[in-house]
Amino acid sequence: MGSETEAKVIRPPLEVVTSGKVFRPSKAFRNKYWAIELIVGFLFWAIQSLGLMGVAFLISITEPSEIPNYAYFLATTWQLVNYWVLIIDLIWLIPALMITPIYVRSIEYSVTGQSGETLPEIYVKKGIINITRKHVPFRTITNISSRAGPFDRAFGIGTVEIETAGYSGPQHRGPEEKLEGIKFYEEVRDFILRELRRFREPYTLTTEVVRPHEEPASKIVGAADDEMVRILREIRDLLKDQRAKS
Repeated sequence: MGSETEAKVIRPPLEVVTSGKVFRPSKAFRNKYWAIELIVGFLFWAIQSLGLMGVAFLISITEPSEIPNYAYFLATTWQLVNYWVLIIDLIWLIPALMITPIYVRSIEYSVTGQSGETLPEIYVKKGIINITRKHVPFRTITNISSRAGPFDRAFGIGTVEIETAGYSGPQHRGPEEKLEGIKFYEEVRDFILRELRRFREPYTLTTEVVRPHEEPASKIVGAADDEMVRILREIRDLLKDQRAKS
């Protein structure tokens, strides 16, 4: 029998284009959500049950005919109401406590590639059922800020908020994307700011005066749009000439 030769395909190492090097929120972010959910659950129970107890006590003093025996009211009506309030409270609280760690583990952030070089965008993945993968290009970022509320400071974490030119306006409230639950959030903020300054010099914020400039049409994404851009610029120049003559 003749010798059989096996074809071996050599695949070159490829950069992971989608995400690059991924980091996730700290476990303290999960603990923060758990703390908030427990506090909300307690407040829900306290407002309903303890509120009813206090109102009934006032009625028993001001209108004894309505609640002649306050102790009997607590042993019967209040106990029944308290039971159902706890059931309703646990119906949402237990699933929320179970889903929280799953949601936190589903979050991914990335600002650097597998090779260690900075990506041209910030990558964010979130969601359990509806999974969202968002890429925020550095060239569209207008503002970077860090935020740490009372719960964040208690758990030693913070958030980096990213605003872009296309997302600003009255119809959009808040940042376009947030890197939440990060212990080293200030370092991430400083890293993004440093890369923004390297990405385009001079780096300016929205509050600074920026001299208008035009990019060549070849730099605009999509070669098919070059002709349209050129025509629009010609129309703009013609309108300027007509206004100057008039």
